[in-house]
Amino acid sequence: MRVGELAARTGVSVRALRYYEEQDLLSAERSPSGQRHYPESAVDRVQLIQQLYAAGLSSRTIAELLPCVIDGRATPALLKRLATEREHVDQRITDLLQARDRLDSVITAATGNMLTGMSCRRESGVTSSADGR
Repeated sequence: MRVGELAARTGVSVRALRYYEEQDLLSAERSPSGQRHYPESAVDRVQLIQQLYAAGLSSRTIAELLPCVIDGRATPALLKRLATEREHVDQRITDLLQARDRLDSVITAATGNMLTGMSCRRESGVTSSADGR
């Protein structure tokens, strides 16, 4: 399939597909006129690349991981790298959950403000006005 079809089937821009090639994440055969042609398996590969990017992995890490996922080849170093990346994902999840909890608190306070007219701000004993009171 041509690059436009792969882009349409995966929801990824043609520009992103070209970037994946530059990063050695994806490869295409070239026609005599230079057009890219991808095998059917490229759809699954692009979807996997997208998932790994969404998980926060870098292009370099994805390039190191793909042989294991695609061809079943793994090394102790790769397994260690994957475990480290998983720890990073776990930390991002923890950070996002904390951000969500703080946002929930702000939403609750703002809702109370709309219903009662009371201040949205929590009293914390910290001076925050311009005159220091």
